[in-house]
Amino acid sequence: MRVDLAGLAVGTELPELVPPPVTRAMLALYAGASGDHNPIHIDSDAAVAAGLEDVIAHGMLSMAFLGRMLTARVPVEDLVSFRVTFRAPTPVHARPRCTARVVSVDPPADGSDGPRTARLDLTVRLEDGPVTVRGEAVVRLRDTGAVPAPPH
Repeated sequence: MRVDLAGLAVGTELPELVPPPVTRAMLALYAGASGDHNPIHIDSDAAVAAGLEDVIAHGMLSMAFLGRMLTARVPVEDLVSFRVTFRAPTPVHARPRCTARVVSVDPPADGSDGPRTARLDLTVRLEDGPVTVRGEAVVRLRDTGAVPAPPH
């Protein structure tokens, strides 16, 4: 579902993405796809030996969930930047919830008549649990005429 970019304003929240619960099969498939076969993601004994209760999800899997949330709503060519920091592990069986909120709508950095951009705060929080990922994305707003200029 694409977002009406003309309607983005500070405080707007994109529709939440609730991916399926993290499973061992999901982690094995992600390890194969990403090439990240770190044992803490796929081997319970190795995870316990590392001081964990069980395997944990790859941090980049959570980033991938955020990327899916963004590109389902904003054309990928309008994703200017996307970065995250990992705050807490995501255990197997966790239920992540991905959110994005507009924190600024800005004119073109070069002063041109080009499209404005919106800066989004991104969060992955476990259902009934901690924030595991925080991030930021900047998206291009192609329909510049419908987005009011921010106060200066």
